[in-house]
Amino acid sequence: MTLNKIRVVVADDSGFMRLLISDILSESGSVEVVGTAVDGKDAALKVAELKPDVLLLDMNMGEYDGLYAVKRIMEESPLPIIILSSIGNTNLQPIFDALDLGAVDYLNKPQKGNSKLRNIEVELLQKIKSAKRANAGAIPNPHAKVNTYEHTFSDKRKYDVIVIGASTGGPSAIEKVINSLPGNLNVPVLICQHMPPNFIPSFVKRLNGMSPLKIEVGQANMRPKAGTIIVAPGESNMIVTKKRGGGVVIDFTDKVFPEYNNPSINALMLSVAEAYKDKSIGVILTGMGKDGMLGMKEIKKYGGFTIAQSEKSCVIYGMPKAAVEQKVVDRSVDIKEIGGFLVNSL
Repeated sequence: MTLNKIRVVVADDSGFMRLLISDILSESGSVEVVGTAVDGKDAALKVAELKPDVLLLDMNMGEYDGLYAVKRIMEESPLPIIILSSIGNTNLQPIFDALDLGAVDYLNKPQKGNSKLRNIEVELLQKIKSAKRANAGAIPNPHAKVNTYEHTFSDKRKYDVIVIGASTGGPSAIEKVINSLPGNLNVPVLICQHMPPNFIPSFVKRLNGMSPLKIEVGQANMRPKAGTIIVAPGESNMIVTKKRGGGVVIDFTDKVFPEYNNPSINALMLSVAEAYKDKSIGVILTGMGKDGMLGMKEIKKYGGFTIAQSEKSCVIYGMPKAAVEQKVVDRSVDIKEIGGFLVNSL
């Protein structure tokens, strides 16, 4: 055994899948599969016994499914959990439930047979390496109450838009922020969450079921309005542009952003800075890498206000750290307090 290998337990009810996944991971040279499990109950027992760095978890596993495993493990032996399941091809709600309960990331099994699993080998290994560095205890409480109170806003608001970027750990963090915002919010919110294209509509539907605010997937020429949240679709880079008459509309760009593409946080934040100048608030949440740092820098340059999720409350303190290290963050705030902080800033 090599000491620096990432120790992984693989949980799947298919013996063939357990063998195939174990072979793929072991061939990488950077991962050691220290155990396998046949269902959620077995996964919880193996995690407690073997204390791996990461659990790779299927969702559909009979009576003791993936949700059972996530709930029990996060209560008893917290560790980074990656969901690897074909259920995301047909029903995404269990994936979001698992993320709320404490799973840090997710990846769809390919639809067209087990032989296609090797097509996601690189992405799977990247997620495992990222997950090893994750703070598994930082997932916000999924049962936190929604803000049902109206807020009294000043007639002269300081800012005209809030733009939020997030990646790994972001869905739960975004839910926490949105649930803290009042139904009479007096500015629009623009969100870019790194997420596969097919996940975005289900994510927006889930958010709409939680919040009194109107939440939509961004479309060309849509106008950001007070009390509306617009989420970037996953197959393109959403931006905003200012029309000659002064209004702002949703648009899209073909420009490629090396930090992350489709959807790019930098693309959205840079355009917000250009369109709204000093009337914008930029928020960078949990996530791997540096996407959003350039956008936060531009917002701050124009005189807008910039907020980063605090290190202790991040699942992955990558994107916020990049912005903080570049000295483009005005305030680092715990995820539980960001919603209230935003409202008070307006």
